[in-house]
Amino acid sequence: MKIFLTKLPDVKIFQPQIFVDHRGFFLETFRDEWFDLKHDWLQDNHSRSNRGVLRGMHFQTIPGQAKLVRCARGKIIDVVVDLRRGSPTYKKSIQVVLDEQNQKMIYVPVGFAHGFVVISKEADVFYRCSSYYDPKTEKGVAYNDPDLNIKWPDIKLIVSERDKTNPFFSEIADEIPFIYG
Repeated sequence: MKIFLTKLPDVKIFQPQIFVDHRGFFLETFRDEWFDLKHDWLQDNHSRSNRGVLRGMHFQTIPGQAKLVRCARGKIIDVVVDLRRGSPTYKKSIQVVLDEQNQKMIYVPVGFAHGFVVISKEADVFYRCSSYYDPKTEKGVAYNDPDLNIKWPDIKLIVSERDKTNPFFSEIADEIPFIYG
């Protein structure tokens, strides 16, 4: 397992070793000893989405929810935004391509918003989560917020009604409970 740091503190990309032969491939996608993340992983999720589907930008308030995200089939552009007040990268984002070839995983810590867009015909995305889903703590920020300046690909985006109505960051910034450090 290779580990890559990103320009966002605490966000990491993991690259597993993939064994390929004439039969197909094999890889280990999770081994606790690889991930010094200090979480009890409590919930796994799986989504399947078609080309252009944009899911995001989502986060959970207290206690928060860290995620380990992998695209097992297809190809996505995954986006993470730092929501932690006082962080040197506050409101900054990164993008990483996750797909069935590279099998990379991205670690999204508590205090960050997460989203992705499918750029293949369809994609299966797996999320390992540090807390159970709780609709009372689920929040979102507008995927097209000019203050966050996320550069989505130039394709027809398909966005859920819920995600279309997520507020702009400036409307909820004071309510977001995450502090850097």
